[in-house]
Amino acid sequence: MRNVFRSSRKGLVVAVLSATLAAGCASTGNPNDPLEGYNRAMFSFNEQLDKAVVKPVAQVYEAVLPQPARTGVGNVFSNLADPWIALNNLLQGKVAEGMSDLMRFALNSTWGLLGLLDIASEAGLAKHDEDLGQTLGRWGVGEGAYIVLPFFGPRTVRDAVALPADMMGNTPFGIDHVPTRNTVTATRVVHTRSVLLGADRTLEEAALDRYAFVRDFYLEQRRYKISDGQQERVYEDFDEQSAVPPGAGVDAVASAAVERLELVDAGQWAPSAGRASSNR
Repeated sequence: MRNVFRSSRKGLVVAVLSATLAAGCASTGNPNDPLEGYNRAMFSFNEQLDKAVVKPVAQVYEAVLPQPARTGVGNVFSNLADPWIALNNLLQGKVAEGMSDLMRFALNSTWGLLGLLDIASEAGLAKHDEDLGQTLGRWGVGEGAYIVLPFFGPRTVRDAVALPADMMGNTPFGIDHVPTRNTVTATRVVHTRSVLLGADRTLEEAALDRYAFVRDFYLEQRRYKISDGQQERVYEDFDEQSAVPPGAGVDAVASAAVERLELVDAGQWAPSAGRASSNR
């Protein structure tokens, strides 16, 4: 059954790539987006897959599970990401931040009941957000062109290259037992999508180009993070909670759709869309 699923998934990927390439990859003159024809087609595919599969499951999840339980689930996944965040902070030479991340993990994994409670934040240990793409950026690696990946969403070429390592570094991809890994992955994806219910509805009602808005926000967010806040921003209401690790991919096609950063980033930005648009 597993082989059949993999064959189906590969066939779906081939079909999607063929369709999007047929849509054209012509440059529109935007130096950050030379593949806009392809990217817009893939963006649309990811949106439709989310609407058909992932969003309905997230709505059921939100309706069935009470808020305190959902908060605990989010805390667990946040805690599991801290070791990889710590490693990337250390690779960037930010020793104090890296040690703080390790202390967060140790504290939340023990006194925080395996991460269910965020004791570390209460103790004054700030939550950081680092990944290999940011590390490569700090090392001087250029970001390359903007590209929308099937299921995984917006990336730069640099972030796409870092994606496999980020996937392996972030739980649940480090879990060897496949059924357990897939169960944890599905839970993480559905939880992430449930957080965004309502926010993406606001974006849908806004009179703006969804694709361009997501692209510009993603690029600005990445540059801001890599510069550790030194990069000037158009989106002044930047919210750290909108940052889902770019490497948070998935094993299942249906689950993977929600991890794309179109929803994660744009949904959180919807309330400030009008001002952002007017500043451009």
